[in-house]
Amino acid sequence: MAKRRAEMAELNLTPMIDVVFQLIIFFIVTVKMNEEINEDIILEDAPHGPVITSDTDPRTLIIEVDRRGRISINNVPMSQGRLRKILVGRWNRYHGAFPVMIRADYRSQHQHVRSVMDICSSIGLWRINFVAVQEHKATAGRHKGRKDRYR
Repeated sequence: MAKRRAEMAELNLTPMIDVVFQLIIFFIVTVKMNEEINEDIILEDAPHGPVITSDTDPRTLIIEVDRRGRISINNVPMSQGRLRKILVGRWNRYHGAFPVMIRADYRSQHQHVRSVMDICSSIGLWRINFVAVQEHKATAGRHKGRKDRYR
């Protein structure tokens, strides 16, 4: 009898440990993806634009255009051809349109932003928004290093 009780008291923890490791990996990857925003991009002011809340569509893709016209997603630079492939892949995965947000530096040339818009529209994406800042707290509505040439 004592032998039988010892066998029953044994508990296999391997599946539980596997689940814990999977959760840890998931949270590490998720947190890392949310932090991949290019800090060198200074956004344009838009004091009267709508406020974006955290309730945005989880399918939303944020495309960044820096001041030199380089395109990136999650801080990974890419060519226009690579961007097109990524957008086509997402189009196929979501069976149609998904929201796109263009996060462009205020110093970037319009032709660079326009090229991203052209790629999106050629695929059939029409839900394109632009990210801007309502008010810069540190500079009281002005960009760092920007001349007061608009007043």
